[in-house]
Amino acid sequence: MNRIKEVLDEKGLTQTWLSGNLGKSYNMVNSYAQNRRQPSLEVLFEIGKLLKVDPKELINSKLKTK
Repeated sequence: MNRIKEVLDEKGLTQTWLSGNLGKSYNMVNSYAQNRRQPSLEVLFEIGKLLKVDPKELINSKLKTK
């Protein structure tokens, strides 16, 4: 699981902005943000660079329990 959508919201940025700066389609970025697909480590580090956060902050290390 990742926190890309949360970090975008915290920074007031959109998935459209990220897709344009990342060079990926909106659909791909939306898949990352909705946790339907996980970015490769290379892409995760690039997203971290664009959002000016440590890539570790983009990873949700706590598993949700019911």
